Amino acid sequence: MRPTTSRILIADDHQAMRQGVRTLLESHPAFQVIAEAADGREALDFAIETKPDIAILDYSLPLMNGLELTRALKHALPRTEILIYTMHDREQILIDVLRAGARGYVLKSDSGTHLVAAVRALSNHKPYFSGAISETLLEHFIESDHDFDKGITLTAREREIVQLIAEGKLNKQIAHILDISVKTVETHRAAAMHKLKIRTTAELVLYAVRNNIVEP
Repeated sequence: MRPTTSRILIADDHQAMRQGVRTLLESHPAFQVIAEAADGREALDFAIETKPDIAILDYSLPLMNGLELTRALKHALPRTEILIYTMHDREQILIDVLRAGARGYVLKSDSGTHLVAAVRALSNHKPYFSGAISETLLEHFIESDHDFDKGITLTAREREIVQLIAEGKLNKQIAHILDISVKTVETHRAAAMHKLKIRTTAELVLYAVRNNIVEP
């Protein structure tokens, strides 16, 4: 059986950067770059046309920035994993794109090994944040009002569902895996999010990473 190849779209307004990312990724046989875009609107059009497994997006894209593009992609192609690859390390940008649906964030100042590791993780529907970004996320949640570490306990079923959500599974897929109804999945998901004072799927993924429910 042939190994699965992850089909990748790269969106960056600098041609040299796109070429560098393409060269790095295509040195690995499991990765195939199927489209490149120089602005956000072009990226959205190409993504809808080619349906990539992973979209690697710069934040500072012309016409439609990385945040707007992430929202549009998750609406049009909910199964496409999104990796933000940018120079921006501002906490608010990081939180905004994760809430919009991105599940990976790597700085352009990081070594290329982080980019490869991020693509490999997202290929397996696991989130990935490089070292500096992980520290920023940890500081954010330490300073936030999420009561993650104060005696909150999820049931075994809630924990299973949180893990599957963090791995990128949809409610219908989770119901099939656990042999339960979609309604039951939704009930346990809502209960877990209520306990944790979490409002978005992105925050649930971050909780799962921080508490070793999934590996980053």
